[in-house]
Amino acid sequence: MYYIIRRTLIALATIGVFVACGGQKQTVTVAYNDYRVTKNVQPDSAMLKLLAPYSDSINKTMNQVIGFATNTLQKKQPESNLGNLMADAMKHTAKEVYKVNVVAAFVNYGGVRSYIPKGEVTIGKVYELMPFDNLVIVQQVKGDVLQAFLNHIAGRGGWPISGIQMKIVDKKATDVLVDGKPIDMNESYYIANSDYVANGGDDCDMLRNIPQMNNGYLFRDALISYFKVLTRMGKPIDSKIENRITL
Repeated sequence: MYYIIRRTLIALATIGVFVACGGQKQTVTVAYNDYRVTKNVQPDSAMLKLLAPYSDSINKTMNQVIGFATNTLQKKQPESNLGNLMADAMKHTAKEVYKVNVVAAFVNYGGVRSYIPKGEVTIGKVYELMPFDNLVIVQQVKGDVLQAFLNHIAGRGGWPISGIQMKIVDKKATDVLVDGKPIDMNESYYIANSDYVANGGDDCDMLRNIPQMNNGYLFRDALISYFKVLTRMGKPIDSKIENRITL
């Protein structure tokens, strides 16, 4: 079951309010208690009844099956089947949405929050995988900026990437191929990232001031759409290790 709100600790507060003759309200005391929510805590029937119309609707959506995974997909560095799948989804969506030749896409490793078990894949599983409202962003970068970004990724042990092949040597990206060709420091490339990374998150300062293509398309929706595309094509939700990043 999927809940609207999840918390492990609830603080209940009692607030005392003093009203002066002039009508101004002023807080005079605040008292609170912490209540840890465990399996032994029984749900409040009145609250469940209140939330039922919303939770029923949410569960119907979250339990919708959008594909089938023939293998368990998990994240791992420097490369993983799950990471490749997600980066491919980012690249595919960016090309479809922005109508430019996106040659590479990236997913920050720390943003991948779950895994996909073998079996039916639901929308709820995608929400567990990508709980953040990150957006799909496209930027046009010079080769030297892309190299700096790849060096950063190499220094972090490798991120999910699509359209790039590289080696990590002494925490630097070497032997870089972009769309099958050696990287050109003077060339301009369209790359896709989340808005978090494009705005300089995870210490990606080299991307912070570069103009963005942003139409508000959620990365989570990109994953859902891509998985549905694979299913319509009769393909499983799967990916393989392709030596996109080697050590």
